[in-house]
Amino acid sequence: MKFAVVKFPGSNCDRDMLNAAIKAGGEAEYVDYRETSLEAYDGVLIPGGFSFGDYLRSGAMASVAPITRAIKEAAAAGKPVLGVCNGFQILTEIGLLPGALIFNDTHTFISRNEVLTITNNETAFTSGYEKGEAVTFPVAHGEGHYYCDDETYDTLVENDRIVLTYNDNPNGSRADIAGIVNEAGNVFGLMPHPERALETLLGNDDGLRLFEKMNAWEANHDHIH
Repeated sequence: MKFAVVKFPGSNCDRDMLNAAIKAGGEAEYVDYRETSLEAYDGVLIPGGFSFGDYLRSGAMASVAPITRAIKEAAAAGKPVLGVCNGFQILTEIGLLPGALIFNDTHTFISRNEVLTITNNETAFTSGYEKGEAVTFPVAHGEGHYYCDDETYDTLVENDRIVLTYNDNPNGSRADIAGIVNEAGNVFGLMPHPERALETLLGNDDGLRLFEKMNAWEANHDHIH
């Protein structure tokens, strides 16, 4: 698998994403936000950071960047699209995932490890985990409160699209939601950082399996579906 790591002005987790894809056995290249095609890539990684300084809203300015249409085309073609932190915010802003990310209830920036529960291991991203498994990923965000209306929430629950929840909700997210997938199961957005959990030497490697499953996407996705 060859992954595009999309870089916006203010992205700061792009190297982590690139390293994660390569460590999992894939290939990866940086792609500038001014590009208009992702046809040469098998998957798309949207890293964390502060795209365009988070002016207006987090991810709002990135949502009208030239690369946006190509990200939507990749998603429509069934390619895996992963958005982490600011990447998750961007995925909601461009309409690939429902809901929105708003200010943490504390109105402070939170940076620490969080214990999370894998609530759905029947996605092609999370099939390497056990259902109900506890994992630890770092979080680093000021606008990580996942918000959605009742109708959207009911749809997420009914279709098992809530993939990851906080054990000790740090930001006030509805129903402890930390990550969700789209209806087709190929677009995954989460606030915690699996790409910062790849090495036991640095704490833990709980995030590595996610990228390994992405790298085996075709066989894995066909098996899940």
